[in-house]
Amino acid sequence: MIVDLPEHYRQEDVLSFHGRDAMGVSETVDGDSLRKGIVWRGTPGCLTLSFAKGRVAADLHLDGRKRPADEAGLREMVHRMLGLTQPVEQFESAYRGHSQIGRLIARHPGLRLPVAASPFEALTWAVTGQQISVGAAVSIRRKLIRGAGAAHSSGLLCYPDAAAVSVLSEDDLRSAGFSQTKARTVLEISRRVTDGRLPLEDWLTGADMKLVGERLREVPGIGPWTVSYSLLRGYGWLDGSLHGDVAVRRGLQSLLGSAEKIDEKAAERWLAAFRPWRALVGAHLWAWTSVQA
Repeated sequence: MIVDLPEHYRQEDVLSFHGRDAMGVSETVDGDSLRKGIVWRGTPGCLTLSFAKGRVAADLHLDGRKRPADEAGLREMVHRMLGLTQPVEQFESAYRGHSQIGRLIARHPGLRLPVAASPFEALTWAVTGQQISVGAAVSIRRKLIRGAGAAHSSGLLCYPDAAAVSVLSEDDLRSAGFSQTKARTVLEISRRVTDGRLPLEDWLTGADMKLVGERLREVPGIGPWTVSYSLLRGYGWLDGSLHGDVAVRRGLQSLLGSAEKIDEKAAERWLAAFRPWRALVGAHLWAWTSVQA
């Protein structure tokens, strides 16, 4: 499958996001190619994305058969993972002349957010990363994958689906490094997905993300930041407010040239002016911070 990429497409963001575990347990990055172990509708698979000259070649090899029967479903997943469903051109057209946002756009034109292979992966990753460093979260994620993930014939492990996680015990997750609260939240998410109370996959097609966020907030241990981050990384929704994110506030402080730190309330007020693009603005602030550092 060949997918054409828009001008200014930032493939390095995709490779960096999915290659954040240097140990390569479930994802490996080699030059301009990504190999990622996923569970595709109950079957271990290896997804390969190879970037070259404004295009990406995508292939999913499933154990037991060469390719998935649902080619359209695979194409939709790849488009979503690459951020191609995100109308960033509209955002840039509207704000290119803005005194502050215009500076962000000029620094990173075409910025869009890489998305996880499934909403379940995004949601459980968000819970894993609550109030800890990315490095610590990656370590815990790796142990979860090793403990519960299926192995693909390529040698890659696959991020487990909800069915695989739901049968684990709280002690299993504590052994992987989850706190008691996070372990219970991940198990509750998994069980609700499995029994249909959280139809994460069904929500991929035309669901109202605000209503989805309300449903997610019903799960103990999920707060506003986790909802906004999960909807961004799981669905590519660009309007979640990431004012609770320390790196977003740090980026905003740098952008505004403020001598004092920006608190959550101030960041929330500032981001509110950019609906329905608050999460995309937050992503630009992440990128701005990394450049400034």
